[in-house]
Amino acid sequence: MIKENIMPDVKNIPLNERIIFALDFSDPGEALSWVNKLDGHVKFFKVGLQLFLAGWWNVIEEIAKRDNKVMVDLKFFDIPETVYLAVQQLKNRGVTFATIHGNDPIIEAAVKKKNELKILAVTVLTSFDETDMKEMGFTGTVEDLVLIRARKAINLGCDGVVSSAREAPALRQELGSNFVIVTPGIRPGINRDIIGSDDQKRIATAKEAFANGADYVVVGRPIRNSDDPIETIRQIQADIGLAHKVAE
Repeated sequence: MIKENIMPDVKNIPLNERIIFALDFSDPGEALSWVNKLDGHVKFFKVGLQLFLAGWWNVIEEIAKRDNKVMVDLKFFDIPETVYLAVQQLKNRGVTFATIHGNDPIIEAAVKKKNELKILAVTVLTSFDETDMKEMGFTGTVEDLVLIRARKAINLGCDGVVSSAREAPALRQELGSNFVIVTPGIRPGINRDIIGSDDQKRIATAKEAFANGADYVVVGRPIRNSDDPIETIRQIQADIGLAHKVAE
């Protein structure tokens, strides 16, 4: 159940930075063509594992030098020293957000000397649901695990978390507003009871995500597969505006 009217937005984030467009491409040239295509309409882009391995630092630097923000979504999870050294490689490269997984020592290593880089802890992947939790041996709910992991990450110095819109209300109610929530699994106009072949399970609309307390949404396929990507972005941004009015 998606709840609304959680809290007004107080972070004053520009509308064209609220959508983080997922550059899920194997060809750096194609990825950068999308950066050009969306120029001005979207100013925040996600570079994940696929594109990073294909384009390495060049693609990140190209995005950043065009006055855009970059989320490097590599979900670092390794021994603490390796994670610390990996995070150091991201500094001074125009990266705004970087994602990590891990326990206390890994989180502490990631946030050590992060300077201007913001570290986001991945709570539970949006491709997971209650069935997956049970298969992995967890006895609680997804929301329980998200809240436990988020509380730990924020207390240890992370700047925010990645979670679905469904857990955002509990995160805001329990942990407040002094951290960032980035929400993937956005599907404009979806029926949440009909997921079909989509690998994302805990999904929501942009309006629901922001009304529930999200600061940013990560959107890829709904824009990439649209007949009119710019119009799709405008519609999502209109939903974001409506969500803020609901929350006021």
